[in-house]
Amino acid sequence: MKNLTLILILAIPAIVPAQGVFSNQTNMTLQQVIGDYPNHFKNIQGDMVSNEAQSTDYTSKVIIPGSLSAVVTRYSSSQDKSVYSWKCIVKESEDFESISGQYRQLYNQIRNSIIKIEGQKPFILNGSYEAPSEDKKFTTSDFYLLPSIGNMRKLKVELTLEFYVTEWKMAILVYDQGEEDAFVKE
Repeated sequence: MKNLTLILILAIPAIVPAQGVFSNQTNMTLQQVIGDYPNHFKNIQGDMVSNEAQSTDYTSKVIIPGSLSAVVTRYSSSQDKSVYSWKCIVKESEDFESISGQYRQLYNQIRNSIIKIEGQKPFILNGSYEAPSEDKKFTTSDFYLLPSIGNMRKLKVELTLEFYVTEWKMAILVYDQGEEDAFVKE
């Protein structure tokens, strides 16, 4: 019996997934962010960090654990209507092979996540994978909520991998796409 207990104690770290960016906490964070989307991310918006002519950035009170940063951005439009987004820089690396593997791993973790928003039926976060390539300096995999109804129809989630001067940056974005771009499933 002692041997069995010792074996289980030694084996548990190998069975339990590592905490941080690639964990269930990613889905819990996306749940919070998407849940606040109808409020223009006001409940997760922190202090202002920059104010430009066309946009204002705020720290995000919600960040995927292990990530580098997260911001809520308000974009001003000519129609007196603001558009909001949430962006989380998940990882940075000079090693394309490593970060592209992590990109695939994070895509698989997000795909088919169930999102529950108070007062609505659950949604499924569905998406299409785009394989990163070192030749392409920008890759994006798009996700949409299914069913695509009401004000949630305009919500878009993106997983991106982009090359900046000397390193690759992986990010997750949640934003309000234009009415003309809204995903409609026939």
